[in-house]
Amino acid sequence: SNRRASAWHSAGRRGYAIRNAMSATLDELKQALVETLDQRGVLGQVKAKVRAEIFAALDDEQAPRPELPRENVVINELIREYLEYNGYLHALSVLLPESGHPQERQFDRQFLAAELQVQEDERSRSLPLIYGLVRGLRPRSDALDPAGSAGGAPGRPP
Repeated sequence: SNRRASAWHSAGRRGYAIRNAMSATLDELKQALVETLDQRGVLGQVKAKVRAEIFAALDDEQAPRPELPRENVVINELIREYLEYNGYLHALSVLLPESGHPQERQFDRQFLAAELQVQEDERSRSLPLIYGLVRGLRPRSDALDPAGSAGGAPGRPP
């Protein structure tokens, strides 16, 4: 009986040690996964996707929303174009339902450019309109050069 109690106690300690080792291994695995996702540049995307999904789950689309003022629709369309251009699709998936903005485009680019009096050229047509607005607001001496070498991500305007 004493021998059986000792064996039981010993097995319990081994089980505890195994659980601790598994827990430490699981914690190490979690840390390695977080570091790998961060190094690959996808951790932020994963977090944004989770936030977007949580927001979508919590958002009550049945609640009636007031009609958006025209200025808000124009601004939301500018932001939509910017987010799509830069690949911020999770941010866009939160913006549209949160703002009450329709999923489908409300204005085409030509209408927005005319409405905002943005002068476009061949280069500016390849960029979101908001870049042209920012460029138009900057003093001439501060204006971004046509090559876009004043910063920004590779292949993307500053």
